[in-house]
Amino acid sequence: MPQSGGFKEALANTSAAKERYTPEDLYLRGSQLLADSHRHGVTSMRAFVEVDAVTEFKTVEAAVKLKRDFAHLIRVQICVFAQDPIFSGDSGRRNRELLIEALDNYAAHVEVLGTTPYVESDADAAVKNIDFAIRTAVERQMLLDFHLDYHLETPQGPAPGSLLKTLLHHLIEHKWTERALKDKQAVAIGHCTRLTTLDSSVTESIVSLIKDNKLPVHFVGLPTSDLYMMGRPKGAEQQGHSHPHSRPRGTMQIPSMIRDWGLDGCLGVNNVGNAFTPSGDGDPLQLASWGVLLYHAGTEADAQLLYGCVSERARRAIGLGSEEESAEMPQRSQDLGNGVPVPGLLVRNVEHVELPGKSGDEHGQIRVPARQRLSVNDVVWDPPSSRPILR
Repeated sequence: MPQSGGFKEALANTSAAKERYTPEDLYLRGSQLLADSHRHGVTSMRAFVEVDAVTEFKTVEAAVKLKRDFAHLIRVQICVFAQDPIFSGDSGRRNRELLIEALDNYAAHVEVLGTTPYVESDADAAVKNIDFAIRTAVERQMLLDFHLDYHLETPQGPAPGSLLKTLLHHLIEHKWTERALKDKQAVAIGHCTRLTTLDSSVTESIVSLIKDNKLPVHFVGLPTSDLYMMGRPKGAEQQGHSHPHSRPRGTMQIPSMIRDWGLDGCLGVNNVGNAFTPSGDGDPLQLASWGVLLYHAGTEADAQLLYGCVSERARRAIGLGSEEESAEMPQRSQDLGNGVPVPGLLVRNVEHVELPGKSGDEHGQIRVPARQRLSVNDVVWDPPSSRPILR
């Protein structure tokens, strides 16, 4: 169990947990998450499976079986994920070899390659990580997903924001928009919490780099993990600090990035019930609702945007926005009786909430008129418990 709840402890606890993985346990916990996700109205998801010297292919094999068993309910997109270093440390080379082997052995089931350059021991290894991922994805025609800059510290290297800029420059150098298939071009960038600390001149240069080169990058806010991990005081440094209870949010301001910068972005659940995010049940609509408070986004237009961040914008971020994908899972936008006109999701209003009366028998029940959800903002501000999926 967590003692400090900090980042290093989470890494250590996760490494220890990997030693105890069994096929049965991985399948059980994966099926529980998929069942909850379906109950929440999820129709598609990107599932990250870590491959390294400890887990080897256990997670991939469980994901392949889950993808097959739940295919009639949820479109599961498997991302082979290098959470650990692949160009540094004692296991870096072995991790990289296993990653390539997983891509070879499970090519028919895996659509995405993901890495975490920030876990490498130095900047040179992080750049190698980025270059390797892009080269491999181009060669194998895979989608890309990076977890990047998961900290709030000022880098010791040259330019601020250098890792993000490095990624963008490598996409340009490798001619990503020309060489990647049209339906495999979406590049997801998760966490990227350092972006919240950068000077406006730096962010403007990043935005210009993306727009001028028409890079298909999608920033994925992962606020549940970010809020838990970022902005913590550093132990003894908290003592005598002039603002000991000040905590930066440390998560990308996705609605503002979409509105003010014109970038592509969405929100993701990220982890569910692990050392990096011990609470939550993987509900995207509840995440959108929390976004009202987190992003100071309380207008009707904000509600529409937040809903989009966990639905169509999220689908585009994982490469499911093509006409072919839309045809596989048609969206409904017409008014559906007492439901809310939301694509793919039917929300039925009930007339009354029934409560037991004082006598305890059904004749003495109290009937309270139920609150009616009549628009998208009602659904975001007050997520319904029942969410049938329209297909």
